[in-house]
Amino acid sequence: MKKYGFLGLGIMGKAMAANLVRAGFDVTVWNRTKERCFPLLDQGAHLGNSPAEVIAQCDITFAMVSDPTAAASLVFDIGGVLEGISQGKSYIDVSTVNPATARQIAAAIKAKGGRFLEAPVSGSKKPAEDGALVFLCSGDESLYHEAAPALQIMGKKSFYFNEIGQGAQMKLVINMIMGTMMTAFGEGLALGEKAGLNMADVLDVLAQGAIDNPMFRLKGPQMVNNNFTTAFPLKHMQKDMRLALQLGDELCQPLFTAVAANNLYIKTRETGGADEDFSAVLKAIMR
Repeated sequence: MKKYGFLGLGIMGKAMAANLVRAGFDVTVWNRTKERCFPLLDQGAHLGNSPAEVIAQCDITFAMVSDPTAAASLVFDIGGVLEGISQGKSYIDVSTVNPATARQIAAAIKAKGGRFLEAPVSGSKKPAEDGALVFLCSGDESLYHEAAPALQIMGKKSFYFNEIGQGAQMKLVINMIMGTMMTAFGEGLALGEKAGLNMADVLDVLAQGAIDNPMFRLKGPQMVNNNFTTAFPLKHMQKDMRLALQLGDELCQPLFTAVAANNLYIKTRETGGADEDFSAVLKAIMR
């Protein structure tokens, strides 16, 4: 029976690893804060004492951490992934990082005889819980096919791109669009309220037209009720916006609306909204 590892049990990782355990996969978990592993151990997962130990014990190990710095630390620090990688071991990073970090990790894993796949996900807490994520993969194609059973448990669709870094690029493009849409949505709700319109009526009208979409339908009622319970932390959205802008700078592609949206997320972070849902950007808009 193939053994799987999972490193990083935050909002997303916890749900993804739990789906693997419930599906009967043999899963070993690790998290910097050990207590986050306990619910999964109760469900049948095994505990790893370090990333290196998990990698060494498992055939395929997934990782879900917060940003490029955390992703690199997980691999290159003492006791990290690179210490456990050897011929026959495989590593799949489902974190959202910049293309340069994905390439750096890929080269290091390959140099030690391991296989690497970058597979950032499109989706937040509820899709992670429901096993409805979208994986944006590039790297070792044989690993992509071998990991398919696990990807199918955690997600509803997987895409494969030929070059390392393209998975990260696709994720940044998608999240930049989503983040910019949210700020425009928030500005529309704020303008409607200032004009004396009922926010619930604005949502009803939006739902009948061409710009109706799942994000507006899900987030709109919560925003109207000042419910910013975290599904996707605002600090992570701002990180993705920043990385997308850096990519635009590297490619000489102007991103006028994304720059303005990023500034609103920064303002919200500075005023205490970092750990709230990214829809809390409405607070900065309505101040």
